Amino acid sequence: MMTRSDLVAALTERFGQLTQRDSELAVKLILDAMSDALARGHRIEIRGFGSFSVSRRPPRLGRNPRSGERVPVPEKLVPHFKPGKALREAVDARLPADRPAPGQPRPPQP
Repeated sequence: MMTRSDLVAALTERFGQLTQRDSELAVKLILDAMSDALARGHRIEIRGFGSFSVSRRPPRLGRNPRSGERVPVPEKLVPHFKPGKALREAVDARLPADRPAPGQPRPPQP
């Protein structure tokens, strides 16, 4: 798992002219700009990485798990990420040939 702090540290390490404070500010500005754009309903596309958009979840009837009572769940707008082709291929390339993908059964051993 990579945290925001890890991202700041990686940015600082990769670009020696940036201080830790500069890297923190850069990461904060980028994430804030992305959050603001999504909150306004805009779509964000980063070529080679993926796209962020806002999806609508329609209202529905749910169940209270404790009582089993049916409760109305209101409509929601939720952020959605769709990875780009380059990212999908890079992640897939990391899968060792002898290991199945997560959630897939292991092949029988001879």
